Parts: sequence; C-alpha cells; structure tokens
Amino acid sequence: MEKNSQFEARFATISAEVLTKIAKIDELKGNWTGGVKLSPQILGRLKKSVLITSAGASTRIEGAKLSDEEVEKLLQGVKPGKWASRDEQEVRGYYELLKNIFDSWKTLSFSESAIKHFHKELLKYVSKDEGHRGEYKKVENDVVMKDEKGNVLGVVFKTVPAYLTPKKMQELVDWTKRAIEEKKLHPLLVIGNFIVEFLNIHPFQDGNGRLSRILTNLLLLKVGYLYMPYISHEKLVEDNKNDYYIALRRSQKTFGKKDDITSWMDFFLTMLLKQSEMAIELLESEQVEKLLSQKQLSVWEYLQSVDEATPSEIAEKTKVARPTVNQALTKLLKMNKIEKIGAGRGTRYRKL
Repeated sequence: MEKNSQFEARFATISAEVLTKIAKIDELKGNWTGGVKLSPQILGRLKKSVLITSAGASTRIEGAKLSDEEVEKLLQGVKPGKWASRDEQEVRGYYELLKNIFDSWKTLSFSESAIKHFHKELLKYVSKDEGHRGEYKKVENDVVMKDEKGNVLGVVFKTVPAYLTPKKMQELVDWTKRAIEEKKLHPLLVIGNFIVEFLNIHPFQDGNGRLSRILTNLLLLKVGYLYMPYISHEKLVEDNKNDYYIALRRSQKTFGKKDDITSWMDFFLTMLLKQSEMAIELLESEQVEKLLSQKQLSVWEYLQSVDEATPSEIAEKTKVARPTVNQALTKLLKMNKIEKIGAGRGTRYRKL
C-alpha cells in the first residue's frame, strides 16, 4: 500500500478510546448475529419503518422539511414523477435507492462506476439535478453557510477542486477496496476514513451528504454489520446533527497538514455503537414479545409508554383483567424488564 500512504498515516493518531468503541461494537455485532431469530414478518416490518425514517432523516439533514408522517403518506400510492416539491423528489429517490441497498447489498459492487450509478438513482426524480446526475462536479462546490433567505454568509470549508476530483476519487475508492480486502486495518476504521474523505472531496455537484449515508449503509452491510436495515443510522445522525458537522470540520481542517481524523472517528463510532445497542435492545424486546401472551404483552407495552403505574391503573388502561395483569408483572419482574416500587396498595411498577 505504498500509494495513498496518507490514509494509513491518519490512523497513527487513533486513540485508545476509539479502539475501545470498536471492540464494544464488535461484541454487540456478535450478539446480534448469534441471537437474531426474528420472524421474516417482524424483520420486514422493521425494514419498512427504517426506510421511511431514514429517507426523512437523511434529507432533513440537508435542509428538507418533510416529517416522517409526511414521508410515509407520500410513499403510499403516489405515481413516480408526480411530486410537486424538491423535498418530495429527494425523499423518493433516497427511499428507493436505500431499499435497493438493503435488498441487494450482497450483489452490489463498490466501485467508482457503482458510486456514480447510485448518485444518478439518488437524484433521478430531482428535476434541478438532471444535468449532473451521475457525473463528478465540473465546477467548484465549496460548502457555504446561508441565512434563512438563502444568501451566502461565508465559506464553511473548501472542497477538493473539480479538476482533481477524478484522481482523488480513484485513489480513495481503490485504497478503500484494497484495505477492506487485506484486513490489516479494522473495517470500521477504513469505512470511517472513506466517509470523511468522500465528504472532503465532495465529488458531485449536489447530493454528497445523502450519498455518503447510502454508502455508509452499503459498506457496513458488506463487512458484516447486518442490523443496518433495522435501526436507522440516518436518524441517529440527524438527532446529533451539530456534533456531526463539528466532527467533520475538526478533522477536515487538518487535511494537508497532519491529517488527524480522531474527531470524526469518535463521532462515527459513537453513532454506530448507539445503533448496535439499539439493535440488541430491539432483539431483547422482540424476545419479550415471544414469551408473553397477547394480553400480557399489552401490559408490557403500556409500561413502556408511562413513567410508572399501579396494577389497578394498568388494568384500567389496558382493559386487561387484574389477575392477568398480576401474572404479566410477575413474569416481567423475573425477566428483569421492570422494577417494583413501594409495597401494599401503593405498589407501582416501571420499566428498567
């Protein structure tokens, strides 16, 4: 790997904290792989929900305004080409491309031509982007800050010049493929580096942020993080949008000097660790569903929606008979899913 040695040099500054997070993520990855026995119906329902959540979140990060509810309505029975707004066009393109990634990741290649094809698919409904879909930028596209009226307030950071983009993308993609195949570096380090460098190059005129999240899903699936379709990575980034931009800028401003990607890797792995934890929680929650009757499950679902409740309150709100409520509470206590507070008539229960 003598070529592109600047990428290898970036890992010299990786902290012990980053390596610890990788170890935790991989432990949870093993738990998911070894424990996932969810029915195809449950997995299908989860995937459909994540597609809607991710399409909404990823486009909102870039300034779209559609809520998840609006995204879901939009995707129900609407014919292609009939969306009035740019937000609607972008959401549909993201949804369809991500669905293809989730359904076909095993057979999809990771290459420059694939990345260009994904970009074309991502923007295929966006009329304003028709002239540059699937093509690297021809003019500069520095990231700027705008006011509410769209006026440019200043340059946030300068991207790689257009004339260097083909060369830089070829180097990045070739190195990433080789590094994953050779396995000398942990794949999470390789993927994290790909994303931060991809966004530094900003190879397309528009859609770079959205495409980076599509590629994150694809690459993580290809190296074995198989819960990606069931917990939205995009939603976690949206919920931590300010930290996302801060981490990117802190690392990117070091490029060409000492190339320190620690800030970005810390953010990227923090999001992935949270995603891993949520996947295991989901697994455990679905296991609870298998062990409870339908009426007992109503008790569990109610306790998840409130801070705490007495058995009488639970029976009243769920319309479940008090003896069945008591059976469910006893079972949930044994499963370590709830805790008991107080005694006697004042006894209350809450989820752990």
